[in-house]
Amino acid sequence: MKIGLLGDIHGNALALQAVLAVAETEGVEHLLVTGDLVGYYFAPDKVLELLEPWDRHIVRGNHEDMLTAARRYPALLPEIEKKYGSGLRIALDCLAEEQLDMLCNLPHPAQVAIDGRRLLLCHGTPWDNNEYVYPDADAALLVRCASPGIDMVILGHTHYPMVREIGATMIVNPGSVGQPRNRTPGAQWALYDSVTLTVSLRCESYDHCAVAEEARRRHPNHPYLSNVLERT
Repeated sequence: MKIGLLGDIHGNALALQAVLAVAETEGVEHLLVTGDLVGYYFAPDKVLELLEPWDRHIVRGNHEDMLTAARRYPALLPEIEKKYGSGLRIALDCLAEEQLDMLCNLPHPAQVAIDGRRLLLCHGTPWDNNEYVYPDADAALLVRCASPGIDMVILGHTHYPMVREIGATMIVNPGSVGQPRNRTPGAQWALYDSVTLTVSLRCESYDHCAVAEEARRRHPNHPYLSNVLERT
């Protein structure tokens, strides 16, 4: 089976659309999504619409946690917006209650069995969805992530793609669909083949300049939101 590994979409529907178009062409049958569907950018409703037809597992990211907190305590939104922009406010305004319930109640982590392989899907680490595992992480942190009895750990949060083998466990970060931070513009994801047991890191072209321009228009005082999409 071919499986799409995706994460950190962050309301960027143009980027997700590009990934899913290629995934369909490649014969992907299942998606494993590491969380952070919302936040930063501006089309969370379209993101959920694009994911809806797919067979998928999704876990909760730290932006879903912030969404939960802001939904319960709206007074938190101004502080969140100072750092992250209006992405979560847009999600709260445009998503239906059942969609918000789904996002706020996503599991973390989640074990998935596919073709006899045991996969662990998380956002930051298996024990903390707000902990970062960068490509240059200490060996001890990678060893701790390589949970006993698990063949592959799929994580996100850093927006940096990586593939590491720790003993019998592969640790994969597919990178960020919606906001890559490794100075490679595009929509990043990974393709896992459960027959050949191989992972290939991918980056799809899309009109990232259009999303950056929208970010500049909405948030002239948050240049990071546009610059991170365009920098090389």
